[in-house]
Amino acid sequence: MITAFDTIEKHRDARYTYADYYAIQDDKRYEVHEGELMMVPAPVTYHQRISRKIECIINDFVTENDLGEVFYAPTDVVLADDVVVQPDILFISKERAAIIGEKAIMGAPDLIVEILSPSSTYSDTVRKKGFYQRYGVREYWLVFPEEKAIEVLTLEGGLYKELDSAKDEGKVRSKILNGLEVDIKDVF
Repeated sequence: MITAFDTIEKHRDARYTYADYYAIQDDKRYEVHEGELMMVPAPVTYHQRISRKIECIINDFVTENDLGEVFYAPTDVVLADDVVVQPDILFISKERAAIIGEKAIMGAPDLIVEILSPSSTYSDTVRKKGFYQRYGVREYWLVFPEEKAIEVLTLEGGLYKELDSAKDEGKVRSKILNGLEVDIKDVF
């Protein structure tokens, strides 16, 4: 059995690829950020409650309107050979279903939702946001559990612009999933 420790020893000065990542056979969660293997801790229960609520709202909308497929963590998303992430929630439109592989999503989803935790704030708001922007994720939701807030970013001219946000009360809307509105009270 190949463990993360074995691959770290093998690749001490090398960059990880999707093949290296996929060869790890332990039960921990990892991502690859520009060749660097990152261990991803399991989320806390409050995070999972929020994730479940948002996933159900989005999935119900997508299913009712026959728009595509919704996936949730842990689902590997291979943005590049050296960038593999596991977003909390992701949506892929029917028109882009070809990127759904047997083992992973092989390309940028149409929409990604990341729910921040103290250990993931920098990664989600800077590193992963940069990856998602660079590789063409058309809509990115940042969910801030402690603030009871959601920010919706859309890709315009290669850069993220804020489309909508709400804190404590109100609704956020999606551009990609036209007609979807999420009430903050239904999430937190």
